Amino acid sequence: MGSCKSPHAVLLLYVLVCFMYQSFAIGVDTNQTAKLLVDASEASGRPISETLFGIFFEEINHAGAGGLWAELVSNRGFEAGGPNVPSNIDPWSIIGNESSLIVSTDRSSCFDRNKVALRMEVLCDSQGASSCPDGGVGIYNPGFWGMNIEKGKTYSVVLYVRSSGSINVSVSLTGSNGLQKLAAANIIASDSEVSNWTKVEVMLEAQGTNPNSRLQLTTTRKGFIWFDQVSVMPLDTYKGHGFRKDLVEMLEDLKPQFMRFPGGCFVEGEWLRNAFRWKETIGPWEERPGHFGDVWMYWTDDGLGYFEFLQLAEDLGTLPIWVFNNGISHTDQVDTSSVLPFVQEALDGLEFAIGSPNSTWGSLRAAMGHPEPFDLRYVAIGNEDCGKKNYRGNYLKFYSAIKRAYPDIKIISNCDGSSRKLDHPADLYDFHVYTDAKNMFSMAHQFDHTSRSGPKAFVSEYAVTGKDAGTGSLLAALGEAGFLIGLEKNSDVVEMASYAPLFVNANNRRWNPDAIVFNSSHLYGTPSYWVQCLFNESSGATIFNATLQTNLSTSLLASAISWKNSENENSYLRIKIVNFGTNIVNLKIVVDGLEPNSINLSESTKTVLTSTNLMDENSFNEPKKVIPNRILLEKAGEDGEDMQVAISPHSFTSIDFLIESSFIRTTGADSVSVSSI
Repeated sequence: MGSCKSPHAVLLLYVLVCFMYQSFAIGVDTNQTAKLLVDASEASGRPISETLFGIFFEEINHAGAGGLWAELVSNRGFEAGGPNVPSNIDPWSIIGNESSLIVSTDRSSCFDRNKVALRMEVLCDSQGASSCPDGGVGIYNPGFWGMNIEKGKTYSVVLYVRSSGSINVSVSLTGSNGLQKLAAANIIASDSEVSNWTKVEVMLEAQGTNPNSRLQLTTTRKGFIWFDQVSVMPLDTYKGHGFRKDLVEMLEDLKPQFMRFPGGCFVEGEWLRNAFRWKETIGPWEERPGHFGDVWMYWTDDGLGYFEFLQLAEDLGTLPIWVFNNGISHTDQVDTSSVLPFVQEALDGLEFAIGSPNSTWGSLRAAMGHPEPFDLRYVAIGNEDCGKKNYRGNYLKFYSAIKRAYPDIKIISNCDGSSRKLDHPADLYDFHVYTDAKNMFSMAHQFDHTSRSGPKAFVSEYAVTGKDAGTGSLLAALGEAGFLIGLEKNSDVVEMASYAPLFVNANNRRWNPDAIVFNSSHLYGTPSYWVQCLFNESSGATIFNATLQTNLSTSLLASAISWKNSENENSYLRIKIVNFGTNIVNLKIVVDGLEPNSINLSESTKTVLTSTNLMDENSFNEPKKVIPNRILLEKAGEDGEDMQVAISPHSFTSIDFLIESSFIRTTGADSVSVSSI
């Protein structure tokens, strides 16, 4: 299309129109200016830690039991009521009444480590004066606030049963009131076949969809029936390893470089007797005793155990970081003179993960289907225990024993070394921060003056909390984005960082906010999750010196990295800017160290995370209310022209400039001013 106007006149008109539009929309006095000077020369570039950003999974908010672990039955082994009988079988409930059925628990299970089983005394029969009601009598399990059953998908129902006589038990998946029949099959067996405990597996293909379904076990035949270890698992799980696919796919998108597990406070326990103990969570799922997580106050069957965590890290292509108990809980602790059995438990756990398949514990890993060692390189000795009486003494016992047996394992201390030198050896130290948004934003400078020698930081838990956070606000996300820019710039002393908590089942919020919210069938990311997505290319990238010239030092932060897209091999210069203030900022970006004409503006993109209100959140009704909006970066003029990027108030902006050729010079390359409105 031809034009009689000169290119400079067109550019001037374009900028003027945009400026007038912004001035009309929000008032000319609200616009402020800033300049970002980026030195993209080879001499300026510094490698970012390969493992900078990852994830931290804790069994909190029913993140695993009723979430990431795809098991649909809650309290599948009837152990949640405790080892003494009679006991509470919640959330199992009875179908029928006292005249037709008596349900109790006894200690008759065939599993030595979980002896409680459910006993049904059926008083009615298929005919006669005491005939059973239509549909029979029995028990049902609603799962974790409803089972998500989907039409066309297949579910494996496994249970153990024994009886005083022959049985005809209906196994069905129904709606929440039992009326909608989604799938059903019958277990028919003679008395000789079920006189002893017998494992039964039934495959059910759903004929309908209901996110609030339940499992029913019913009969119309008089007699005694015992059930134990009742499981419903969808066949369609992530890589076939038992993980809920949609939740893991959300993790995939973060491109995590490590996964810390299984806590957190979950590792400590309120009391040591309820701490996570890895040996109780391996082997066949039916034989795992499960335990009560007394910090977050719910039972877990430990189907998601030590082996499964290692498997998930491998499936995600990320490095596992195992946090183990060091003999200290929130309430009680083991004296250093008595801690050696806990040390041995940790050594056994390392052998299970990375030992030879012919070793004592490595052979058990091999028997579980994984003869090759897992890629475990990091362990953390305890969680948030630094200030406790026995921590340093216990820590040194663990440290020396692990280094003697596994010298390559990197060991993480609970003590903060960011402001003063540690008084004990460590490869990394843990740093946790939960605070308000303004303080989190200011903590971009937390590691600016940290010693560059000695152990590096592992920021394993960070999040904006309190009034600023709500249940996942834009304000919280912006504070965190500023903090992460600071971690990028200090990645020479910060080796790893992860948000916490990762998951929350909306029916069991023990902590606010969280990165990913879900129920039985739906999920969404909070704005904090989307901030993490915009840092997912930072690990292993190159960071450049980026200097802001502005009087907005308390409300504007920026960084510049180069990264390569592994899918198309394109190289990008990514500039991230957090505007924590209330004004539009017209930002001029000047890049030094690039070859002339190396930036392809027409193929470059701008991604913005913002919303109309600082406290806006996503929800099941509006899962995409606050998500990044990615557009092509409009080219307004030729390379080298003075143009500006309009940075919205209360926003996080990520700009990817496509680099056309080998673009970095050592020194003395031309400066390029790049921008778009």
